Amino acid sequence: RRERENMGAVNLRADEEAEELRAQLDGMIREREDLEAAIARLRQAIASLNREGRERLLEAFESVNVHFTRLFTHLFGGGHARLALVESDDPLEAGLEILSSPPGKRLQSMSLLSGGEQALTAMALIFAVFLTNPSPICVLDEVDAPLDDANVERFCNLLHEMTRSTETRFLVITHNSITMSHMDRLFGVTMAEKGVSQLVSVDLERAEKLR
Repeated sequence: RRERENMGAVNLRADEEAEELRAQLDGMIREREDLEAAIARLRQAIASLNREGRERLLEAFESVNVHFTRLFTHLFGGGHARLALVESDDPLEAGLEILSSPPGKRLQSMSLLSGGEQALTAMALIFAVFLTNPSPICVLDEVDAPLDDANVERFCNLLHEMTRSTETRFLVITHNSITMSHMDRLFGVTMAEKGVSQLVSVDLERAEKLR
């Protein structure tokens, strides 16, 4: 009797409360299973995106590399250059190294080239990326500034090739007279009066026909 008294009053709702707890436990188990399934789906989606990303990156890389090699040789009148993925076997985590060999020089990192050679190499890479995914308009802001006259001519010849092989309109900002002479149309800004700017336009192609 004493033991029964120590047990306290009988809980008449014990079965009902136990059922409620079982229902709560079942609900928590289902929620955990749903979360685990969602995590699995998310991991699968991430893996699929990473796989597609690697494939698309490698495809774009190969295309850019082919264009870069060809344009480099065109700009330098010889030599060889290529792009390399470094520091990781995973394309998504790898770095990019530019290896170039101007005519008469061994293959080396772009950082070891002269200023003019670096500028031409950078142009080859920019145009290679552009050819892989062309756009209607391309703006080049004084990219010829570090070049000597011979390399400016090479740049202009490449620009002519780009206009023939693409439907892109190139807008070139320059102070170089050689570059200007290769353009179809010039736009200049003058200040005839102090504080008053005036836009001047010259159609070089039409002017050439009138000569």
